Amino acid sequence: MSLDVYLKVTMPTDVYSANITHNLGPMAQEAGIYMTLWCPDELGFTKAEELIGTLEEGLAKLKADPEHFKKFDAENGWGTYEHFVPFVEKYLEACKDNPEADVEVSR
Repeated sequence: MSLDVYLKVTMPTDVYSANITHNLGPMAQEAGIYMTLWCPDELGFTKAEELIGTLEEGLAKLKADPEHFKKFDAENGWGTYEHFVPFVEKYLEACKDNPEADVEVSR
């Protein structure tokens, strides 16, 4: 006979992280995903699954009219369409892979 005693703590761990310049804010706004990316808390979004629909719509807009969105490229080269589309694609994929993940942003 024996007694087994355990104390366990589950530590949060990041399942995805990324960084993109604020210079892409106007492009994100034009695509309809600024608030979802930069201010999900203000929309009441707390879980990755809540971002998916808006990110899909914004990504579709971005891909449907590249020349329009390239007009929002930062003049200094720090923040371009070529950087932003892959950022959104990867973030969307991470949200789909981890729908129950908590969403946190630092701006």
